[in-house]
Amino acid sequence: MNQHLAHVALVVANYDDAIKFYTEKLGFVLIEDTKLSETKRWVMVAPKGNGQCCLLLAQAASDEQKSRVGNQTGGRVFLFLYTDNFWRDYNNYKQKQINFVRQPVEEPYGTVAVFEDLYGNLWDLIEPKKLTI
Repeated sequence: MNQHLAHVALVVANYDDAIKFYTEKLGFVLIEDTKLSETKRWVMVAPKGNGQCCLLLAQAASDEQKSRVGNQTGGRVFLFLYTDNFWRDYNNYKQKQINFVRQPVEEPYGTVAVFEDLYGNLWDLIEPKKLTI
């Protein structure tokens, strides 16, 4: 059996704001932006790299969905961004005014810091001790 995660849906307030943040601030690549209806688009972004898993940006359409924007996991770290050079990416993100809510630390598994995206979702930026990207 061969399986892998292809996409992770991330509820966002606005497609265009989210695309701008992920591509301009985090340096992700816009994989697809297809209009499906007057209110719905199929929008995928991914970090530069192997491209095995993409974020599917899903604009909130109901009050319940809008209440989840920025807090899909109850305040826990939601996504884990692995890097081959922690300090390069950390310093680049700081220059682009990405807010780090936990400063860099050395852990047994690697160097890690926690940042928030434009909506407040928490991310780990990690350079693993043994690169497993």
